[in-house]
Amino acid sequence: MNAPDRYERFVVPEGTKKVSYERDTKIINAASFTIEREDHTVGNILRMQLHRDPNVLFAGYKLPHPLQYKIIVRIHTASQSSPMQAYNQAINDLDKELDHLKTVFEEEVLKHSRDY
Repeated sequence: MNAPDRYERFVVPEGTKKVSYERDTKIINAASFTIEREDHTVGNILRMQLHRDPNVLFAGYKLPHPLQYKIIVRIHTASQSSPMQAYNQAINDLDKELDHLKTVFEEEVLKHSRDY
């Protein structure tokens, strides 16, 4: 078959950055982040987290092609913030939320495992 190997969806090739940043030359406070080896799962959750930031005017993502395993996240911010700051804040907030979710889940599993 012509399909690429499955591991290519997840393993970042050697010498390739996981995330690359490119400023927009036409719009002030706008940039694109290319995230290698990710799909709609990360793109949508990151977009939604960026929408929670009041300084973010626009946040969206796209997959260039189904056989290219990368997403492009586009961020446009107000003058008080930069796209890089908004991106870093969103990643940090998601990290905290996911840590909390994991902790609560593990506590509930432990609680229910004692009952049985």
